[in-house]
Amino acid sequence: MKCKHLFISIIIVTFFCFMNFPNVYAISPVSEPEYQGIDVSNWQGYIDYAQVKSSGIQVVYIKASQGSNIKDAYFDLNYENAKRNGLKVGFYHFLTATNTSDAENEARFFANVISGKIPDCKLVLDYEVFGGVNATGINEIARAFLETTKRLTNKEVMIYSDLFNSQSVFSRELAEDYPLWIADYTTRENLERASSNWSGWIGWQYTDRGRVSGIKGSVDRDIYTKEIFLDEMAEIPQTDNPNGEENPNTQTVFYTVKKGDTLSKIARMYGTTVAELAEINQISNPNLIFPGQVLRVLENSTINGNEERGTGSIVYTVRKGNTLSQIANIYGVTVSHIVEINDIQNPNLIFPGQKLRITESRSNNLFELGNPNQDITYVVRKGDTLEEIARKFNVTVNFLVNKNKIKNPNLIHIGQIIRI
Repeated sequence: MKCKHLFISIIIVTFFCFMNFPNVYAISPVSEPEYQGIDVSNWQGYIDYAQVKSSGIQVVYIKASQGSNIKDAYFDLNYENAKRNGLKVGFYHFLTATNTSDAENEARFFANVISGKIPDCKLVLDYEVFGGVNATGINEIARAFLETTKRLTNKEVMIYSDLFNSQSVFSRELAEDYPLWIADYTTRENLERASSNWSGWIGWQYTDRGRVSGIKGSVDRDIYTKEIFLDEMAEIPQTDNPNGEENPNTQTVFYTVKKGDTLSKIARMYGTTVAELAEINQISNPNLIFPGQVLRVLENSTINGNEERGTGSIVYTVRKGNTLSQIANIYGVTVSHIVEINDIQNPNLIFPGQKLRITESRSNNLFELGNPNQDITYVVRKGDTLEEIARKFNVTVNFLVNKNKIKNPNLIHIGQIIRI
């Protein structure tokens, strides 16, 4: 009888060993030590990288481009100043493609923007707005961009993704070929208990509300492992712009002040603002410039539309006559909301050219809520209820329950990602 039970046990164990269960891994760093980092774009404006370095930051990822024709206005400035202060730098591209041909075109544009630069870190694909493309298409688009970028730049590449997409959208095959930089705003313990198609991360963006000396307002904070670094430091080769000409919104020029010039006059000439000119050139008195002075100008940095759309947020450039109350009403948020996330000291004092982040809007001016092609995500915070989140985004509780497959509407937890 004992032999029979032993024989049956062996059969059961053997059966389970050969079952083809999907490989789903917990998320943890792939190695030690860990490096403190940030990731930045034009949203941060001028950054004092000497202070950033002194605060303990070791790595900075810089937004280079978006789509097939938008170069981040602060890319060159961020790169030069970060390198000058001894920080390790990496570049990322925000993908908007909805087919593989467009993905390859965006990769060529990205390679053109970063050509001539020497990155220290792997190049990153930031792909988080899918435009209604199904999972198969998303993975094909991602692979097309990554393979084209790697071929054109001779650099290793990786994927930036939130936890949900690393579990449910990006495939195990993609995870086997490219490392992961994960975005999750909970805790290390919660992240390590979560599952993903990746066996570990080499980058973790753990908050979008970090505070670092030398940066005004909030900034994304990250932790990286040594695998983020490239094995060889070499200049990215020159490539042709797929659009055939330099985008007018990508120009960084140097202007020599002439007799009779004012910052206001120069700003009008180049489609920028006095505030931006003063900030990037560290001019303490905007009324005092002199002939022969060389000014850096981010040409057309503020006239290509007033809104920069992202997942769940926009960046609004203040116009003459704007008030916080007026802007809040336009986008269906509160003045206190704008004040908090932009670290505004005096709500009655904003100026033309100032960039304001606006998120979690209830306004259809921002998103067509409930349209599956316009998904945004919300990270549950302490004290949130599903009813409050539904009211915030002008949808129903049932809509959120069905869309997120929530079994118990009364049970949501801090850090949970809700798709709107």
